[in-house]
Amino acid sequence: MKKSERAVPTVPAIQVLERMFALIDVMADREDVVSLREISEKTGLHASTAHRILNDLVIGRFVERPDAGNYRLGMRLLELGNLVKGRLSVRDAALPMMRELHKLTQQTVNLSVRQGDEIIYIERAYSERSGMQVVRAIGGRAPLHLTSTGKLFLAADDVQRLRVYATRTGLAGNTHNSITALPKLERELATARQLGVARDNEELELGVRCMAAGIYDDQLKLVAGLSISAPADRLDEGWLPKLQATAQRISQALGAERSAAR
Repeated sequence: MKKSERAVPTVPAIQVLERMFALIDVMADREDVVSLREISEKTGLHASTAHRILNDLVIGRFVERPDAGNYRLGMRLLELGNLVKGRLSVRDAALPMMRELHKLTQQTVNLSVRQGDEIIYIERAYSERSGMQVVRAIGGRAPLHLTSTGKLFLAADDVQRLRVYATRTGLAGNTHNSITALPKLERELATARQLGVARDNEELELGVRCMAAGIYDDQLKLVAGLSISAPADRLDEGWLPKLQATAQRISQALGAERSAAR
């Protein structure tokens, strides 16, 4: 058997993780709070051990302690669950249309979402036979203000949130084209807001330009960005209507059109 074909262990290799999962499973079986005593009995863990692990989970917001000695699952699990659900549904809806767009442009098409102060690339469409392309790694991250998709998310923020972002990150740049001054970034975002598209003009990486359009869910919330990345001298403005149409089709698949018609 090849190494890649070895069976996945049925229990975690690290004992504390196995215990943590057992604690979470007990709380998942109950809609109301569960006492430390009951958790200890059902998991077979000593009360002091269960209490110590639960305290760490409370700090991470994976578990809540509404009152002394009682626990329930925390909101962090809901947040992460919704994030995973959103990414999966967006990816499933987007990938076939991303491949179509790639065939039209012969350049890499990226799907990315916001995570904190960065975007994370969650899918891409490209071909090794398409010649010179800019290929972003799935799971790769980049600052919001240096990317076309990131600018879409910043454009959706209010003024106060944008200024907090600028203060927190310092608007650090990667190249001499990077926008590192808040007034200039605000003007850039105003244009993106007006046109519904955003651009990266060699701001993240020299020699690479990008254009992005937003993808919206059934609540008309911006959930992802669809972008085309290309060598700077190959980015074709004629791709923009195709990019926008593809992003709109993906949004429709997520229910955005139905929501707008209500």
